[in-house]
Amino acid sequence: MTTPSALTRPTGIPRTRRLAARLVLLAAFPLSVLPPRRIRAVLEAVRRGAAPASAAQAKSARDAICAVSLFCAGPRGCLPRSLGTALLCRLGGTWPTWCTGVRLVPPFTAHAWVEIDGRLVDEGVPDDYFNRLLTVPPAPRPPR
Repeated sequence: MTTPSALTRPTGIPRTRRLAARLVLLAAFPLSVLPPRRIRAVLEAVRRGAAPASAAQAKSARDAICAVSLFCAGPRGCLPRSLGTALLCRLGGTWPTWCTGVRLVPPFTAHAWVEIDGRLVDEGVPDDYFNRLLTVPPAPRPPR
């Protein structure tokens, strides 16, 4: 038996932001099928020169991604959603911490998300719910 559920998609996203979200998803979906080491290498290259994102910037990017993609808004769209969120932040000159990991309690479930200062962005679970296996934080700023 299946459990009925309904996905909620953010509304009120400006047209230009929605267009930018669609464009980054053109990169996020193909990126999501690469091996983890390749994803990490691409994200580490893309994050260069970006300032750390704020929680509001990361949530705004996540909302835009979920508004334009029903798949990303769903429970199985975590990898392209997190990649799209990070890439959309990067378009604005910032970078959140991109993470993948597993649940700490059974059953085993893999997940991908973005976080700011160790706090998950709009995931609806406690910050210690997942064990981080792979992270791509903002690049360290060179000293002046």
